[in-house]
Amino acid sequence: MGKLFSEILPEHEAFIQKQRIFFVGSAPLDVEGHVNLSPKGHDVLRILSPTEVAYLDLTGSGNETSAHLDENGRITIMFTAFEGPPMILRLYGKGRVILPEAPEWEQMVSHFELIPGARQIIAVTLHAVKTSCGFSVPFFSYTGERDTLKKWAEVKGDDGLLAYHREKNSESMDGRMTPIGRRFSESADATD
Repeated sequence: MGKLFSEILPEHEAFIQKQRIFFVGSAPLDVEGHVNLSPKGHDVLRILSPTEVAYLDLTGSGNETSAHLDENGRITIMFTAFEGPPMILRLYGKGRVILPEAPEWEQMVSHFELIPGARQIIAVTLHAVKTSCGFSVPFFSYTGERDTLKKWAEVKGDDGLLAYHREKNSESMDGRMTPIGRRFSESADATD
């Protein structure tokens, strides 16, 4: 039932563009570390080429994917049909974190509509695309996006988001420093 591909085909792209949610999986190299699985909503994923995707990563209470990518780059992105014909599609690749101060930020962010609370871009070079049946995935109906994060980020403002990133997004739950955490560490070292 499952089929493996070396890149995103036009029919895969059409499927991806119809999905309202995707899931991101990552893990540290240490087998004692936590495996992370995060749902992502909003129109934040872009297909840049048959072997490249990127998504605008919004502020969350953790930053596990970022820490894992910084350590080993491994990432899986999964889409599943909750409406229409059944299918599961997974993208396997090596990811990297692009922060707003990175030289490539301006070029990469031009692919997205900025959403309040955006903290980084996750760019992924794919090495495999896999489809499977999805026969047991239930039907769900999409009724809209939540605006909670946008409102929260607007109330926080730039300074409040920066403080939140420092407090909640600098380390993974396993104590691994994230690129955001390294940025804060380097700026503190520079002022010492």
